[in-house]
This record gives sequence, structure tokens and C-alpha cells, in this order.
Amino acid sequence: MKQLSALDASFLYLETPEMPMHVGALHLLELPASYRGNFVSDLRRHIAGRLPLAPALCRKLAWMPFNLANPVWIDEPPDLDQHIVAVKLTKGSTLADLEAKVGELHPRLLDRERPLWKFHVFEGLAFGPNKERRYGLYTQVHHAAVDGQAAVALAAAIFDLSPEPRASKTTRARKKLPIGMVQMLSGVLANQLHQYANIVKALPSTVGALAQLAKHGAGSVASVAVTKMRGQSAASDGGASLGLAPRTRLNAAVTARRAFAGVSLPIAELKALRRAHDVTLNDLVLMICSGALRRHLLKHPPLPRKSLVAAVPVSTRAAGDTSSNNQASITVVNLGTHVADPLKRLLYVKAAAAAMKATIGSVKNLVPSDFPSLGVPWLMSAVSALYSRTEVANRIPPIANVAISNVPGPAFPLYLAGAKMLTNYPTSIVVHGLALNITVQSYNESLDFGLMACAHAMPQVTELALHVKEAFEELKTLPPTAVPASPVPAPKRGKRVAKATAEPRASAPSRKRPSR
Repeated sequence: MKQLSALDASFLYLETPEMPMHVGALHLLELPASYRGNFVSDLRRHIAGRLPLAPALCRKLAWMPFNLANPVWIDEPPDLDQHIVAVKLTKGSTLADLEAKVGELHPRLLDRERPLWKFHVFEGLAFGPNKERRYGLYTQVHHAAVDGQAAVALAAAIFDLSPEPRASKTTRARKKLPIGMVQMLSGVLANQLHQYANIVKALPSTVGALAQLAKHGAGSVASVAVTKMRGQSAASDGGASLGLAPRTRLNAAVTARRAFAGVSLPIAELKALRRAHDVTLNDLVLMICSGALRRHLLKHPPLPRKSLVAAVPVSTRAAGDTSSNNQASITVVNLGTHVADPLKRLLYVKAAAAAMKATIGSVKNLVPSDFPSLGVPWLMSAVSALYSRTEVANRIPPIANVAISNVPGPAFPLYLAGAKMLTNYPTSIVVHGLALNITVQSYNESLDFGLMACAHAMPQVTELALHVKEAFEELKTLPPTAVPASPVPAPKRGKRVAKATAEPRASAPSRKRPSR
């Protein structure tokens, strides 16, 4: 029995029919030419052998009496016939049809009486080479169970590095132990006391962070970073502005309908661009999203005069931590969508990203991922339902316009039950006030973009995917901006000779015998 952290549990309390809180991905899988069998049945057997390595798939929620505190995870072996299901597509289905099916399935909430995950296997794809051996796989895992990096760790447990699956460690299924009321309440109380102790321990670092912000201010930290990057006056440049975002149709209450599209870019070319402009891969992702959004809003106006702002999740997970929970915070960054010239926009985004990074360290200690939860569940659930019913997002000033997340993935191909994974398009969450989510993950030789939108706010998400490709092609046409490193001057011979002359080597002692 393990109680959910405040951050993990918040994804449960915020979930409504309009805001499903599960994440996942759309994969295209290709089986070898020699394969004979039923892939759905084989996948169920494969996952059954990996369950000991994937605890997030083997637990369900147990709720506190009267919903007084966060629920706990308890062991629950999944019924794989219910969690891995076949979906037969209509004859002649294309990739666009597959994406539309994902948009249709995504709003369906996961059953909270079962482990919070589900895999949909699409049969009958009619596009691409070897189409008769291709399947689609749409995965759903609740965000209360995993964040982006924990999902990568989960994938490492169930995927293989070759078509031949590695040997699985067979273990006896864990017994479901009944948990009594007294045991549950005593465990929760102990966890609450532990959280109060953690708050006391964190006070020194929190006070230090507050003092730093009080002394310098988050805005001034960002302004200094932009000034250094661009050599301009921070007062005359908007790149460091951490104020409100301009209102767009993405800043509205979302409906229960979704539109989805995926797109892949070659990672080798992105790495070349990273070197040419002395930027990070994340900077390039922001620049490409900026160009795509600018194109979209020029075609479907209005394009705001002020820069769009992205909400960017920031991982707080320690290196090597593969636990199945959420460890992240969030920050914002300007996208420069109001800058027409692509080269100037690139410099703008580079400066804005540097400003964002400069503020992360100052505020990291102010955002706890866990805190005492007595009385919180019923309050958060009530507030979330009220927020959804009253469509408050249509009236409050927006802080950001779009969510953009970049999750590192494997740089090599993966296999599932003998099938090679060809793509890894993330499917993430849209919320009231942020009707578009762009999640990006590197895989093998590609950078895969998953674009999830409220179908009412942005039905043209397939167009936006095309704009992503166009923005990438535009980026490739820009002249390099990286300053070449100065060559190290070779030492002059004259100085070395002079040094040798000035400091002659001591002569060897004479072997001549002294005269008597």
C-alpha cells in the first residue's frame, strides 16, 4: 500500500469528462515477414511475462473513507483481455483515419475500478510498405501513475532491443491482500506526519529561494539572460517578459472531443542544425512549434501582435530515478510568433529559452510535489467540477497559450512481442485554457511530434502537423549563427629556442680522472 503524492493525486481530482488525464502514444508496429499468428493474443502473453517489471500496470486505487485524503495504490493483477483490446478499422484505412480513431478514443476515461491503463491494437491498416504486417497500437496510462520519464522507464520494461524477446523472469502472481479500515487510516496518518516533517526540512531552501527572488525578481533574472544573449536593452525587448499571454481561441474551456495528428522529423538533421546555431534540441523544438503556430494563425486569424507563450513541463526527477510517479514542475517561455523574420525569431526563441532556464533554479524549491492532503480531495474535486461547469477559462487572463513538452527517448529501435516499433507519437493532455498540447519524443532516428487538441478549438490539427514540417524546412534554409571557436595559436619557435638558450641543460659531469 502506497499513498499517492499530492501531485499524482491532483491528476485524479482534476479529471472530468472534458479533461481526461491519461497519457500515452500512438505506435506503428511492423511484424517480420515470417510471422504467423494472432498478434493481439501474442501481445497479451508478452505483457503477462513483463508484469513483474512494470508495477504501474499491476495496481489500482483504493479510496480513503469519506475521501478525506489522497487514495492509495494497492496490488491488483490486470485482466489482460480487458486491458489489451483489438480494434478493427474499416477497409482501406489511412494514417489520417488512424489518427482520427485515436482522437475518438482519447476522451474515454479509464475505469478507476481497474488498473489505470489500456492498450488498443488496430488491425487492418492499408498504408505504407508491408501494410499486411503492420498494426497500430494506442496506449493509455493515467497521469496519476506516470510522468513522461516514468513512462519511458515503463516502456523499457515491456519493449525489447531485438525481434527476439528477452527472457522474462517468471514470478508467482502477488496475492491481493485485503486492507482494513484501521490499517488504511493509520498508513495515511503516518504519511501525513511524514509530509509535515518534509515541509519543515524544506523550509531553509524555500526561504533561500524566496530571498533570491525578492532580491532580484524572476523578471529581472530573465531580463539579464536575454540581455546577455542578444546584446540589447532588456527594457526594449519582450523576450524576457513573463507576463500574461495574448488571448487566442486556444484559451477556452475545452469540450470532450479531441483531434490528433503525428509527424516525424529526422533527428540527424536536427542535430546538424543544433550545431549550426549553437542551440539545444529543446530550443529547436520551440522554434519549430513557433513557426508552425505562426503559419496556422496567419491562415486561421487572428495572429496576436504579442508573442504566444508556451507552458513547458520541467522534470525534477533525480538521475537514475525510474519510480512510477510524477516528479515535475512547470514554467513558461515566449515563442516569438509575432516576429516575421525567421532568423530574428530563432534568436528570439534562443534568448527566451535562456531566460526560462535562468528562472528555473530560483523557483524550483517553491513548487513541492507532495504535501499533507487531509481534506484536500473533496475540495479539489469540487473546485475542478465548478471550474469546468462555469467555463471560467473563457474569462480569466491566460498565462500560456499552448503546452509544449520534450521527452528524451531511446536512440535505437525497439520491438514489442516481435514487432518493430516504427513511430512513437505521444498523446498527452489538453486542459481548460490550454486547448493544444504538443509533446515531442526522440526515437531511433526521428523526433516524433504528437499534437493533441480540443476538436472544437482547433479542428485543423492535421494542418498544424504539415506546418511543423514546413517550419523545419524553413529552419534548414537559415544561415548558421553559431560563432566559430577561435583556433588555439601554435607556440612560436623563437620563444622556445630562446627559453632553451636562457636555461641551458646542466652538462654531465666530466669522466676525466683528476690529476694527483
